[in-house]
This record gives sequence, C-alpha cells and structure tokens, in this order.
Amino acid sequence: MMFPREAEPDGTHGPFEAANVAAAVIDAKGTVIGWTGAAERLLGYGAAEILDRSATALLASPEDASRAAGVAKACGTRESWGGLVGARHRDGHRVEVGLRVTAMSDTDDRRAWLVSAIDLSKAPTWAVSGEVLEGFLTRSPLGMAVLSPDLRYVWMNDTLERYGGVPRDQRLGRRMSESLPGLNTDALEAQMRRVLETGKPVVDYEYRGWTWADPHQEHAYSTSFFRLDDPEGNPLGVCYMGMDVTDRWRARERLALLSEASARIGGTLNVLATAQELADFAVPRLADFVTVDLLEAVLHGDEPGSGPVGSEYLVRRAGQQSIHVGCPESVIATGGSIDAPRSSPYFETMANGTAVLEPFLDPVTAPWISEDPARARSIAKFGMHSAMWVPLSVRGTVLGVASFVRMEHPQPFEEDDLVLAEELVSRAAVWVENARRYTREHASALALQRSLLPQGLNGGTAMEVASRYLPTDVREGVGGDWFDVIQLSGARVALVVGDVVGHGLNAAATMGRLRTAVQTLADMDLPPDELLAHLDDLVIRLTEEKGGDDEPIATAVLGATCLYAVYDPVTQLCTMARAGHPPPAVVSPGGKVTFPDLPSGPPLGLGSLPFESAEISLPEGSLIALYTDGLIESSDQDIDVGLSRLSDVLAQSGLPLEELCSAVVNNLLTGPQTDDVALLLARPHALGADRIASWDLPTDPAIVASARELAVRQLIGWGLDDLAMTTELVVSELVTNAIRHGTGPVRLRMIRHDKLICEVSDASNTSPRMGHARTTDEGGRGLFLVAQLTRRWGTRYTQAGKIIWAEQDLPGRKGQGGGS
Repeated sequence: MMFPREAEPDGTHGPFEAANVAAAVIDAKGTVIGWTGAAERLLGYGAAEILDRSATALLASPEDASRAAGVAKACGTRESWGGLVGARHRDGHRVEVGLRVTAMSDTDDRRAWLVSAIDLSKAPTWAVSGEVLEGFLTRSPLGMAVLSPDLRYVWMNDTLERYGGVPRDQRLGRRMSESLPGLNTDALEAQMRRVLETGKPVVDYEYRGWTWADPHQEHAYSTSFFRLDDPEGNPLGVCYMGMDVTDRWRARERLALLSEASARIGGTLNVLATAQELADFAVPRLADFVTVDLLEAVLHGDEPGSGPVGSEYLVRRAGQQSIHVGCPESVIATGGSIDAPRSSPYFETMANGTAVLEPFLDPVTAPWISEDPARARSIAKFGMHSAMWVPLSVRGTVLGVASFVRMEHPQPFEEDDLVLAEELVSRAAVWVENARRYTREHASALALQRSLLPQGLNGGTAMEVASRYLPTDVREGVGGDWFDVIQLSGARVALVVGDVVGHGLNAAATMGRLRTAVQTLADMDLPPDELLAHLDDLVIRLTEEKGGDDEPIATAVLGATCLYAVYDPVTQLCTMARAGHPPPAVVSPGGKVTFPDLPSGPPLGLGSLPFESAEISLPEGSLIALYTDGLIESSDQDIDVGLSRLSDVLAQSGLPLEELCSAVVNNLLTGPQTDDVALLLARPHALGADRIASWDLPTDPAIVASARELAVRQLIGWGLDDLAMTTELVVSELVTNAIRHGTGPVRLRMIRHDKLICEVSDASNTSPRMGHARTTDEGGRGLFLVAQLTRRWGTRYTQAGKIIWAEQDLPGRKGQGGGS
C-alpha cells in the first residue's frame, strides 16, 4: 500500500463532512475500538468481526503495516492527516478510499484516532476537494475566478492574478472594469450576465487587449464562463476560466496575413507595381514605414548580376509606403538610386542575403547611422526606433531589400516579426521574379514583333496608306496580328493582313514566318488565290514539322487567317482572296460603306477547300480597310455590332487617313482589349492615261528598231530624256527576246509613276532565263544587261501568257540598281 504525500490541514474536509461517511476509532495500539454502520457498508465487516482487532487487517497490503505505523506516529504530532489508501473488503477485493485521520483524547489523556473514509468510486469529487481542490485551483495553469451575481470578484487563483497584473486584494469585491481598463470589460460582463440568466455556459470566447501585467503589448485570451448554482438550482455566481492564447492568435494572424498578401500582391506582372503592392500591404499591418529597393537589372527584366562590371549593387527605390501621407521620412524618391553605407545592415542584407533585426535604432550602438547624415536626420525627426531589413531572394539570388521601420508603433520588432517579414518578403520575391521574367519575355516579344512588322508602309503613287497596331493588354502582351503593303510589278500594290492564333513569342515568331512567306510569294507575282494556296501548303508543312517537337508553335500556325489583295492602278481593279479572315470594308467615292461578299476560304493549315479570288472596282476617291477580328469582336460585343460601328466611322472617308485611323480605334476600342488589333487603311489613286503608253508589235525582228523609236519619243514627251539610252537598250532586249522565244501577239507598255516601267508581253508561257555567256559567245547577254541597267526586273504570268518587265528609277529618285 502507498500512502500519498499528506497535505497541510486547513480545516476544509469536503466530502468528510457528510453524515454518511464511514468512520472508525483506533486506539494508541492500532486496535479498532469503534465501528459505524457506514464502515460496515463500505468494507463488509460487521462490528463483531472487526472490533478489538488490529486495524492493519483492513489494509489491502498487510506488508505496508510499517508505513501505517509511520502515519500513526506523524498523527501524534499533528491534528490530522489526509490521503488516499487501498483498503481490503471482507470478500477480498480492493477498495480505493480517501482517508481523514484526526487525533482524539479523553479526560484521562488517552490517545485515539478517528478515521473517516469515503469510497472514491462513489464520490470521485473527493479527489478535487479539500487540500487537493485548493492546490488544483491555486496552481492551475488556467486563470480562474468566481464572481458574485452583481459581477464582483469573490475569489481568484494565482494565475489570474498574474494575468491581470493587479494584486488580489485590490480586485476582490470590485468589478472587472475597475482594474482592467485595457480589456473590453463591457463585452465580457455581457457574456457573464447572459450565463447568469440562461445557465448556458460560454466556451472559448476570444478577445484581445492589454493588462497591467504587460501594458505595452496586446495579448489574446480564450475564456469560458459557467454558472454556479446552489442545491436548489439558484445562481450563486459565475465562474470563468481563461488562458493566454497570444501565441496561437499570432500564428493565426500570421497565416491570415500571408493569405491576404497572396490575394493583394502579385496581381500584375509589373515589377514596380509588385514592389509597391508589398509596401502598401505591409503598412500599417507590420510596420509604419516600408521601402522596397530592387537591383536595377531586375527593374529592366534582366538577370541579377548581368549588368556591367561594378553594377552588382546598383539599386533603385521601387516602392515605398508610410503611415504619413507622401512618405516624408523617406530620403529617396521612388525611382531614385540607393547609396547605403557599407557598414549598414542594409548593405549587409544585400551582400549576404540574410535578414537583419535591430530592435532599437540607437546612433550610439549603430555607428552606421552617423555615416549617412540625411538618414540620421530622418531617424531623429520621425522617431524611428526599430527596424528590420529582409532580402528579396529567389533560389539564392538576391533581387533587392525590403526595409521595415516602426515610428509610432510603441513596440520594437521581435523575432516573431522578423519571421513574418521573411515569409512575406519571400513570397513577394517570387512574384517580383515572375514579373521580372515576364518583363524580359514581353520586351523580347515586343522587340521581335516590331522587327517583324513593317517599319514604314509605302504604297507609292498608286496607294496612300495608314495603319495602326495595338497589342492586347492581357498578360500575354504580344500577339500574332500583322499587316503589310508590298509594291508589285506594273505599279500594282498588294495589301495583306493576317492573324495568328495565340499570344507571346510563339505567336510573334509564327507571324514573322508567315509575313516573310507572303512577301516571297508576292515577289513571284502570284494571283491572290494561288498565293494563299502556297501559303496553306507552307502552314501544313510547318504544322507537321513542329507538331511533335513544339506543340505551341504548331498550334499558333494552324488556324491562322489571312486576307491578300492586289490593286492595279491602271485598271482600277482590286483582286483579293481570303483564308478564314473577315472581309474588307470598301468605301465608295460617295461615302457608302460595304463589305464585299468574298468567297470564304478556310483558315490556313486545314487544306480542305480551295481558295477563290474575287475582283472589285476601286475608282478614284474610294477607300478600302483591312483589319483583324480584334477590332470588331470582343467578349461583350457581337461581330455584327462591331461591323456596324466600323461602317459608321468609315463613312467619314473624307478625313485624312491618319485621322481616320485614330477615329476608328477610338470609336471601336472603348473597353479593355482581349485581342490584338491591326488596321490598314488604303486610298487608291488611279494612273491617268497620260502616264501610260502601249503599242501592239508584229512578231518581226525588224520591228525592234521601231519599238526603240516609239519608246524614246514617249520618254521625250514625259521629259525623261536622261533615261532614253538605257530604255532603248532595255526595250530592244525585251522585244527581241519576245519575238525570238515567245509567240504573238507582242505588246510593249510603258508606265510612268514613281518609277519608269517597261513591259513586254507575249502569248507564250516559256519562262525567260538569264544566261551567263562566255567571253567568246556573240549573244546570250540580253537579260544580263537588263538586270545590270535597271533597278529590278522579272516575269509575271497572266491568263494570256506572260509579261517581262523592268523598272528604272526616275531622275532624282535613283535607288539601288542591279539585281533581279
């Protein structure tokens, strides 16, 4: 049997005060001399069986009799002893009892002990009664108090006294509000009144505030309230138990703060905006003044450390925020360069990539402050008393430094604040890195797209043109829309507009491929339907080549659309074909806007249907508009509505083309863009009869001389005498070539616009070939001479045969000659 360590008597017997407690009297020799009915009910022994027997027979373990003697000896010097004992029932089973041993004496000074026992299995509250209950309440880690029905303190334990920071004797008999001004005592008392009225307990009621135990720091508490009733159920008061849950609250607050930061920071892929979002978020949640400084390379989208030698610490202010309007405590404006002392924690953080906490900013213990007079004055003026410097780093690479400063917040930064700042800044660093990478890719894509789009449009004298290109404002930034104006032979002009699926570098690269292909095919003087057929074959080949290795490129090129139109200023006809692209808008000289019903070919790369050309008349004073679907269609606007709005604006065709371009964009793009927009406006100009001369020639070699004379006479009439000698040779060679190698009829045509064009047509489809004659050959140099003496030359095929042409620069407009 084990005897527990006895407690000091205090006169509180708890359950032993009940009338039905088992009791026995034991004399000085340990013999049972008194036995009650309750004792018989507890242990099963009748009085006759136990009286005059040793009390050790009642112990569950007789071998512990020596210990019982020690207790008896102790009771000789003390009034009482209490503890837990294992007793033996008459049938042999063990009974756990709580004992109270009290010394007795008679008039003859004979000693005896009154032993009171209670069955713990039937009265478990004994374990928390008397001295045990007092110890439990007093030393409990929970703060406990009992308040009267009028909510005045009746009792409290040591823990609650420590929580409040007010001595117990100054709180007993008083209301909560009289000693705890830092808590919302009205709300707490409202909870207790509700408990008193309803009898329903309140569990885990959380609140925050300060107490005199720590008046400069807010704490969080969790408290439960329950009513104390008498046996008849009448309320005696209210008891509350509370605990300091500041650590739990701070952890929850940190998680909530970081979760909110994820929603508020990094919403844009802009480095400066992300840095400013970090500063805005941290004030005043964590600090009174926050700055975010980034390496200059990061601001430009470059890799940190990729700048010139010595630029590894070139840092600029990317964002800042303060509890004071305008950040008057900042000595550097946003965008300004940073020059921190090398002995400062700021430089240490930048150089080593480790966070630094200075709970107290004191010039005496921080000599680096005196090395920067401007900052020293600001620190003193605004009362900056605590600071943290945290690196923005990703994968071990430092992108910049975030500085956190407290001025009006009375508490200095602690380690917990530094941990929170590091977690917040590490997340922000990832967002800054994403923005930096996007900035780099976006800049590369824009540069690529600008290099692939025409730098200047030139329709010659036959076509006045103007254009607009507006990249989308969605995150991808760069798309695949393109347009071009290509001067063809015979003073003709090709207009082209196209749209590639998707955005970004892949779309821009695909656009460049298609634009280059169109220029190459246009140089072959192919009709629009044939050009689109060749372009379709190219797209199918690219899709097959890239389908397995580079799916994004294959996706971008497949489904691209294109509209190709060729305007002839001599006939004033425009021939066009389209591959899945919106039709052009045509404005007549009278201002009527129509959308020609062109055959609708499939998008490029499908290869399912042939392409067809259509021919429309574009007389002097008319206008044609080519565009991509981003201009007329959006998520909140149907394409028919867009076409109607475009028609209304183009009706103002008398405006200069640049003004008309701006009017179209301003009237149709009234909301956020969801796609790129390309717009190409062209106003054709017909060539008058005075600029064209043509002659039908018989297939007789003798006619060559007459053809030269006709050409020279026409040049003199145009005032182009300086070109007579070259033109004689060109006409002679082209007419001779047609008579020798072609079939009649032969026709010579000369066109004067911004160049002089000589054309000789015949009914043959035989392709001319420029030979390379040997020094001993008497012929074979005709086309070689033409190529050397003209700006360019070539062949185009018509339904009636072919045309060999050559161009010369007019005097005063001489370009680069030679070549084909």
